[in-house]
Amino acid sequence: MHGFLWKLHKDHHHKDHDSWFERNDAFFIFYAVVSMGCFYFWSYEGLWACLPIGFGIMAYGATYFIVHDIFIHQRFKMFRKANNWYAKGVRRAHKMHHKHLGKKDSECFGMLIVPFKYFKR
Repeated sequence: MHGFLWKLHKDHHHKDHDSWFERNDAFFIFYAVVSMGCFYFWSYEGLWACLPIGFGIMAYGATYFIVHDIFIHQRFKMFRKANNWYAKGVRRAHKMHHKHLGKKDSECFGMLIVPFKYFKR
């Protein structure tokens, strides 16, 4: 996302748009199509390796949507009262990720496995 696909991800860091939909959301569509393609090739073509690949992509997409879009960015009104040490650490790490608006200096926030330094006070 911070490499050659920055053009899609950039509007997620720069809130210079009025739309609820971001170009960054195209990643969901892309990964959903790839995952469904894997399930197709597993069920109709018998390519067994496509089943775990399809589930892995689907699990990543669902986790990203729940943790990043719902929990961190609050695009839906859920998990707002989650305020334990882990929730605070994830939010701090992501805040540092968004601290820099450019693609070069932004910090990896780890999504689920957050660096320990963000759990310290």
